[in-house]
Amino acid sequence: MGKTGLAWLLLMFWGLLGCGLEPTSDPWSPPPGAAEAKAIAPREECRVRVAEKQPLFGDLHIHTGISMDANSLGTVAGPEDAYRYARGEPIEVFSGDAAQGMRLAQIDRPLDFAAVTDHAEWMAEVSLCTTPGSPTYDSTGCQIYRGEDESWFARLLGLKGFRARIGGLIGPFGRRSDVCGDDDEICRSELATVWQANQVATERAYDRSEACSFTSLHAWEYSHSPYATKVHRNIILRNEIVPELPVSSLETPREIDLRHQLVELCNDNGSGCEAIAIPHNPNLSNGQMFRVEYADLPLEEQRREAALRARLEPIVEMMQIKGESECRNGMYGVVGGEDELCNFEKTRDLGRQEFEDCEEGSGRGAQAGRGCSSRTDFVRYALLEGLREKKRIGVNPYAFGFIGSTDNHMATPGSVSEYGVPNKFGVTKQQLLTVGDEKRRPAFWSPGGLAGVWAEENTRDAIFESLKRRETFSTSGPRIVPRFFGGWTIDPGLCAESNFAEAAYESGVPMGSELPPRPDGVEGPIFAVSALADPGSPGKPGGLLQRIQIIKGWVGADGLFHQEVHEVAGTPENGAGVDLATCSPQGQGHSALCGTWRDPEFDPKNDAVYYARVIENPSCRWSARLCLDVPNPGELDGCTSDRLPKTIQERAWTSPIAYAPEAPVSS
Repeated sequence: MGKTGLAWLLLMFWGLLGCGLEPTSDPWSPPPGAAEAKAIAPREECRVRVAEKQPLFGDLHIHTGISMDANSLGTVAGPEDAYRYARGEPIEVFSGDAAQGMRLAQIDRPLDFAAVTDHAEWMAEVSLCTTPGSPTYDSTGCQIYRGEDESWFARLLGLKGFRARIGGLIGPFGRRSDVCGDDDEICRSELATVWQANQVATERAYDRSEACSFTSLHAWEYSHSPYATKVHRNIILRNEIVPELPVSSLETPREIDLRHQLVELCNDNGSGCEAIAIPHNPNLSNGQMFRVEYADLPLEEQRREAALRARLEPIVEMMQIKGESECRNGMYGVVGGEDELCNFEKTRDLGRQEFEDCEEGSGRGAQAGRGCSSRTDFVRYALLEGLREKKRIGVNPYAFGFIGSTDNHMATPGSVSEYGVPNKFGVTKQQLLTVGDEKRRPAFWSPGGLAGVWAEENTRDAIFESLKRRETFSTSGPRIVPRFFGGWTIDPGLCAESNFAEAAYESGVPMGSELPPRPDGVEGPIFAVSALADPGSPGKPGGLLQRIQIIKGWVGADGLFHQEVHEVAGTPENGAGVDLATCSPQGQGHSALCGTWRDPEFDPKNDAVYYARVIENPSCRWSARLCLDVPNPGELDGCTSDRLPKTIQERAWTSPIAYAPEAPVSS
């Protein structure tokens, strides 16, 4: 067979190999059962409840050995292990070296909340193929998955390791019948069993005592990868009332249908079930994540679909192991000058400036480092796309807030310290510090981010309500604590007040909100923003703060996306730096910053969004720290390549505050 024939086979086969269309299966038969009403388990009142809300840190994107990709690459820890790790207990994880086997891992500081989001796709097959005595454990597909046999397809294409093994679970048109049985009935039954076990682990982890020390949330990941792009969503549930089965992209391959299933199976069926869907790392979506997927429908249906998306997707993942998704310089139709801080952890092409722009279109192949980049791959411009869509149809589908998470595949939620290494999969130090010519080497990973919420107490209801109202923030890993308020009558001297938060709530609205109607005689909105530095942990000090900025965005009458960056507190000219020989920080910084800013060019006729960005002083990137800890670092190109920055500036992003004119703006 020639190269053309091989290319065609690749195009027709697994989307997870980064080569083309994703496989799909017929819908489950019988259809999945909707969530059923039941009494919520009782819990004690929290000992600590804060009216002005408290910052809680968590991770809403975690994979364990239940996920096919994690399991294939050595992760055997399950949901119970992940929750133990999040609470501060040590667990065993795969080292990345078969000879070395397992190693102990322990988080530096426990999290407040977490959700295990294993891939709904192939949960059942992984269980069937790794559980001796299961109905199809001895099938050919399971033997291939366990590495005991080799498929003809793998031999034909010379596939090895992970890429060869997953052919035991994935057929060219969906699930393998030898693993799942006729009409996939074995996999349907096994999926229900695995999903139930996940629920049991999640319930055991939830602290219902008055200590309210830890909150676990029921969740899964819907992992659609059309044309090797990333349009995945993490489905987070309010409580233990859940649908019979997690919705997967195999049976539901369109995101628009996922949302309809969520309202039918959960949100709108009167059971007490409630779900949101969090789009994650849009930076690998080739413009697919925020494309207007309903554009061909009649106008009223477009408005309904846009409103449903806004309702079910209130937040988006800003930062994770696969990098930052805030902004990028030089994007099509974006004006307002270069933002130097957009050059941060661009995992797809770190150290390279050239790229193909999708402009008004979309592309494919980002998961393999190919295809165009779209401005809507970055949340700053996706927010503005939402404003543009509002002008077109009167509804904004992208009025979202921000969180961070990890997307790690080693059952270690919140393992984000730059003193450690990224926990995407188990890999050796040599693999971590090898750049080579490939675009997706582990050297380009980030440890990931954290999700921050402002909630009265550490309970499911309080956290879920924070997510819904978008009173959330993202960090690139550190536990920076930002607050952001906007209003018309906020006192410019608010930062000097001892009751900052109380006064800000009385005179303004918090991050994630829309400004109230403008009072007569008021020129423009005023914003107040404060931040506390991460103190770090014993032996691993946090960084000092350098500055706070407010970013403003709007769509001009010219149709262009406008952006402005305003310095509000601190200064970039503080002389801070790093001694690269020891990774010791140098220069001045702040343990706390606060500032107020009034928009001097406010246009009451035009929609706008504002969010705050808090910047730390420079510090060593994890790869630079690791190079100080390995013998003969000069032999590893990850320690010498100019594609890997030696230092970074960690940061936090608040959810936006929006302004909308009182009367609709005509197109």
